[in-house]
Amino acid sequence: MTEANLAPIPELYVSATEAEKLKTAAGDMPSWDLSPRQMCDLELLMNGGFHPLKGFLSEADYNGVRDDMHLTSGDIWPMPVTLDVSQDFADKVKPGTEIALRDAEGVILAVMTVTDKWTPDKSLEALRVFGADDVAHPAVNYLHNVAGPVYLGGPIRGLQPPTHYDFRGRRYTPNELRAYFKKLGWRRIVAFQTRNPLHRAHQELTFRAAREAQANLLIHPVVGMTKPGDVDHFTRVRCYEAVLDKYPAATTHLSLLNLAMRMGGPREAVWHGIIRRNHGLTHMIVGRDHAGPGKNSQGEDFYGPYDAQELFRKHQDEIGVEMVDFKQMVYVQERAQYEPADEIEDGVTILNISGTELRRRLREGLEIPEWFSFPEVVKQLRRTSPPRDKQGFTVFFTGLSGSGKSTIANALMVKLMEMGGRPVTLLDGDVVRKHLSSELGFSKEHRDINIKRIGYVASEITKNGGIAICAPIAPYTATRRAVREMIEANGAFIEVHVATSLEECERRDRKGLYKLAREGKIKEFTGISDPYEDPQNPELRVETENVDVDNCAHQVLLKLEQMGLIGMAEKA
Repeated sequence: MTEANLAPIPELYVSATEAEKLKTAAGDMPSWDLSPRQMCDLELLMNGGFHPLKGFLSEADYNGVRDDMHLTSGDIWPMPVTLDVSQDFADKVKPGTEIALRDAEGVILAVMTVTDKWTPDKSLEALRVFGADDVAHPAVNYLHNVAGPVYLGGPIRGLQPPTHYDFRGRRYTPNELRAYFKKLGWRRIVAFQTRNPLHRAHQELTFRAAREAQANLLIHPVVGMTKPGDVDHFTRVRCYEAVLDKYPAATTHLSLLNLAMRMGGPREAVWHGIIRRNHGLTHMIVGRDHAGPGKNSQGEDFYGPYDAQELFRKHQDEIGVEMVDFKQMVYVQERAQYEPADEIEDGVTILNISGTELRRRLREGLEIPEWFSFPEVVKQLRRTSPPRDKQGFTVFFTGLSGSGKSTIANALMVKLMEMGGRPVTLLDGDVVRKHLSSELGFSKEHRDINIKRIGYVASEITKNGGIAICAPIAPYTATRRAVREMIEANGAFIEVHVATSLEECERRDRKGLYKLAREGKIKEFTGISDPYEDPQNPELRVETENVDVDNCAHQVLLKLEQMGLIGMAEKA
């Protein structure tokens, strides 16, 4: 084993003098405010985590990465790292333009020289990179519904890293880790990639992996963007810190990785390997269904359980990191220990708790046995995940104008206020239009902005333990999904489709809006000149024809009770 993994790796930062000059010059450059994902990508570009990239991919490099996982230089690189921008911004720049890349507060982080500008075929990118053009995949949904339509490529000059105010002592750049390993005399280091809290099975797995590779261990969790619905990184890092003393201090280290995961399965595993090589690691644990995003639209797994291991093994020499393949660890009751699932004889009792079961136990305040997790980890998880009937949640009504959304939402609000226990806020479409969105019209773009504003307010209410009831039309699937992801980061989201037919809505039309829309006097009216995309899998669908409002609101209450969000005692 050479010691190349301990030598410094090239970074893309300029000198302090050059940085000052560029900061001054940047006042005259077009500015792009980076999205959270772009911030993560830029940080790893600048600090060498994405070596050998010199900036966001050019069109030729993008095509090579997309089609056969290689840059034009011949280096392996499996994941597009592109600067996606709006059409308006793209129209202002051309090859040769220098642009200032800024954080959300407008602080300049880097200057990029645009060499390429193109409109990608996003469906082809989804198919080649993620294996399916299916928006059930979070990265494909991001491609189609979040990312801008135009890609810019070109080298970057880094001025300063993004500022992190949390866990600063745990965030090591690739060169800081390399220097640390060199100082301690570590030559073989195995990385454990994780986006979940560590339980006893993970500890046993990492112990075995380090023994098998005869290596020291780096616990290297991702704290950038993971999968919607994952435990937030603040809680996870507190969990890692709580179990760090279960590991031998002389052979284990913890460092946080500010990576925006794509949940790209096999390609993601190869990407993680290259990133770990850049951080000075020699080995990496590759898990079963490594970085898998879950189920596709047909309810099947996106990737086979060992696809990631196979692709990694095939390219291991190019990656420059050895794979330690993950054995699924299960608890054998008779021997009171964890063992690899494929080495256990018949006739013994195997105990296991799935992620879903763990969340259920946390939600319902049930016991989590010590054989499964450490009391210190459970304590941290319970702080963030109180029993479900103590958590905030959002009920999101969607349906055509005149379907009865607002009426049912009002009835539900009164019933929940009667129960007491949590503050209840009604975000009705008309009221929000007046107070939050008075400057917006009814174009698709403006409607989306309006719904996302409602979602943002609801997510803040939910995060703080309150109940938000929303009743907009919300005609578009992608926007409803964006709101769901915003809210599910903080609590439960219950989508209620008020499935009143268009004919019935027209019949009830007190405001005469449908008549005006039919006459062409109101443009872009949902159900007449603009589409309404029916929710495919709402938590509840209510029919309002020949059903009174009280009954509809009661159906929602029963659903909330069934989900554990309100208790029987409250309802009584």
